[in-house]
Amino acid sequence: MTEPEDILVDGEFAAFREAYAPVVHPAGTAAVRETVRRRRRRAAVVTAAAVVLAVAVPVGATAALHRPDPAPGPARTGSPTPSGTTGSPTTTPSSTASPTPAAPDGRITRAQLLAARLDLPAWPDHVPDSCATDDVRLRSGPQDDAVPTLLDGPRHGDLDGDGATETVVLVACRFGEASAKQVVAFDRDAAGRITTLGQVVGTREGMDDITDFSVPADGKVRAYVADVQPCCGTPVWSPQRQWRTYAWTADRFEQTAGPTAFGVDPRLTDLTLTAGDLVLGPSDANGDRTATVTVTVTNEGPVDVPWLGFTDFFTIGEPAGGDLDRCRAVRSDGSESCVLDGLPAGERRTYTFVFRYDALAGAGPPALRVVHYDKQERWWDDLQRKDNQVELRTAG
Repeated sequence: MTEPEDILVDGEFAAFREAYAPVVHPAGTAAVRETVRRRRRRAAVVTAAAVVLAVAVPVGATAALHRPDPAPGPARTGSPTPSGTTGSPTTTPSSTASPTPAAPDGRITRAQLLAARLDLPAWPDHVPDSCATDDVRLRSGPQDDAVPTLLDGPRHGDLDGDGATETVVLVACRFGEASAKQVVAFDRDAAGRITTLGQVVGTREGMDDITDFSVPADGKVRAYVADVQPCCGTPVWSPQRQWRTYAWTADRFEQTAGPTAFGVDPRLTDLTLTAGDLVLGPSDANGDRTATVTVTVTNEGPVDVPWLGFTDFFTIGEPAGGDLDRCRAVRSDGSESCVLDGLPAGERRTYTFVFRYDALAGAGPPALRVVHYDKQERWWDDLQRKDNQVELRTAG
């Protein structure tokens, strides 16, 4: 049986012959002798090399042929079992990314807001210095002095889309008979401290009041705003009111729906009053005189007037006849009015009024004013107030 070492040696000589056979060419007798001598010398060298090769190759080949197979290693898994050795085990990185930390819960109660020190957005320039913005402790409403007051709320919703809840309130600060107001959103930081997310909307010129707000499920804020604040003799029904919608847009709140301005109040019309002279009659036995005046009212439109009212009679005297006999007295903005007929838009009507004249009745010249009343007997402003009143010239 041929040994493995013989197989390797025979292979080496076969490779040697294949390499040199092509370059050997036939020659004459002298050449043959010289070739034989060279081959003998070369054979001695080759024999020595072969002996070395025969010793080295079998050792390596024998080691390769008789080397045992390595023991199988442990199977790899997503979560490797720690090794029992004292060295640090090799771990396989998990294929699941670390979860994003949850946003802080910004649901804040009314009691927590009243107990905390808060930073508020800026108030309008005309409010007093006591309407602070830094490190503020909110008062609980109603307002009794010029300090920041929590009027309404809190209400809650996910305003910034982070999956957590934020808090919205209505705060105010009084100045005189009116108040500056703002809807403000609060959140919490990672440490649980209350932080100010921002002002949703605040009062300003042309939008002088905020009376209500809501936070729908979509995370937006709806505010009920008005063009004027009903104070200082302004009736509560007088302001124009609108719902406007605001949303958080990366770094602040912006209006996203609803009207952006109030414009001309669609409930108002333009009444014009003209009058002739206040004609004085002769004195009676007691020295009293009557005064008669004819007035014309034109409704320039665009709104029909359910009831026409006339006031400022105190500057002339007491009502004593004419169309004043049909008066129904109702409350006006400062005094009673004599309410008569309605007047559709585009029409006019003339009236005659009789008074018991009193030259000392008023502090100034005698005057009359016409007032627009609705079916609930509420008085309304006029689109052109300057032509609603006339000063009367006396004659006779």
